[in-house]
This record gives sequence, C-alpha cells and structure tokens, in this order.
Amino acid sequence: MLKETLISAVQAGAEQLKHFFNGDFIVTNKEGVNNLVTEADHASEKAIIEVIHSRFPDHFILSEETGEIKSTSNYKWIIDPIDGTVNFANGIPICCVSVAVEKDGLMILGAVYNPIIGEFYFAEKGNGAYLNDKRIHVSTKEEILKSCLVTGFPYTYLDMPNGPIQAFEKLIRRGIPVRRLGSAAIDLCWVAAGRFDGFYEHNLQAWDSAAGFLLVEEAGGKVTDFTGAYYSPYQPRLLATNGKIHEDLRTVINGGSLPA
Repeated sequence: MLKETLISAVQAGAEQLKHFFNGDFIVTNKEGVNNLVTEADHASEKAIIEVIHSRFPDHFILSEETGEIKSTSNYKWIIDPIDGTVNFANGIPICCVSVAVEKDGLMILGAVYNPIIGEFYFAEKGNGAYLNDKRIHVSTKEEILKSCLVTGFPYTYLDMPNGPIQAFEKLIRRGIPVRRLGSAAIDLCWVAAGRFDGFYEHNLQAWDSAAGFLLVEEAGGKVTDFTGAYYSPYQPRLLATNGKIHEDLRTVINGGSLPA
C-alpha cells in the first residue's frame, strides 16, 4: 500500500503542476533574490499531503512549504511539491514533483514525476530504478574528461573556498560540459538514466534529493557527501555519479586537480 500511495500522491501533485503550468498564478519570494514559491507549489503540496493522510494519517511529513508535520511514526514522507520552481514560473518544462518515503532513517521509496514531458521515475530500495516502468541504469563512462556533468548553484551564493563557481570553472576550463538545469531532482534522475555521468551540488535540502538519490543508487550509481561518506539528505552537499568517475569528480570539488 505504501508504493500505491506514493504513486497516487505524486500523480495528485503533478495534476496541480500541469494545471497551473503556463497559466496565471501568484508568485512570491523566499530568502534569496529568485527563490520563488508559487500558488501551484501550495496546491501541489496540499494535494500530495491529502493523499498521504487519507491512508496514513499518523505518518511524519517533511515538506518544503509546510515544513514538518511531526508524529511518532517510524515512516517519514519527504516532499518537494514542485522542484524547479523558477523554471516552472517561467514556463520552462524542467520541473517536477518529488516524494520519498523513509523508514527508520532509511530511504525505501522514491518517485519523481515531470508531467510536462511525461517522465515518471520510481525506485524501491533493493528493487531497481525505473523510468515509465522501464528499468534504467547509470552510464558506463570511465573518464571524467569525457563525461557530461550537471550542477546547481544556491540562490544565496556560498562564498567559500572550493565553492560552486571554483569547481565549475575547473571543469569547464578543461572542456568538460557542465549543465545547469535548475532542478536537483531531475538532475539526479538523469544521472540514474545515464544521461549525465555525474551531479554535484553544495547546498541542497532533504526534499531536493531524497527521492533522486535513491534512484541513482538503485540504478547502479554512487552517492556520497563531499568527504566520500554515505549520503544523508539532511546535510547539504551531494555528489552522485555512475561510480566510475566518482573519485576524480570528488577530488575536483574539494579543490584538487583533474587528471592530466
């Protein structure tokens, strides 16, 4: 019933995303110049939570706009009602609904749905990752210099040693293509699907990555923090790759050099 509820919840949120897309809606601003929240974010979140609570009224919920709806349950739903809100607000179809289920501190289910382009990603711990019911796998590239990467930049820029700009500059100066799509959840899905070989970001929230990082792992990839430790979505730094370029990319984002 958990899997069915997750799918129904994501579909309910996606209906709201699709309803408002390219329409008229209210847009407000959170911290940071372009850190937007829209009427559609709230409508999607409401629809998702209603589905979850109709079947599991005692489960813990962590959602981007509402925050925590606490309980003593060992199940937690982690919700991003619209990931890629700036894209959404500007009519750019790189946006999605992302929902994950955590049990006893372990991510067990994740789903990411972009209804605009018709891509539904799903992963279950130990049972693989899927795009529209077809099994997906990470890429097989072994050389970082031949890889295609994706990253994101925080709305409030982190002025720090080996920050987002410094890592980006090192990579592009060597001719490595690094894209910036504006949706961490989609970035992770596209690593899982083998479209990108790696993704890194310096400042994510749990709802940005909870579903996507499980998808990468279940597609055969590797996800860690910047130290190489096992990834927790409750810390900000994420590195997700096909596994083969992981250490080279980790070296670069920690201030080291690319291979000769």
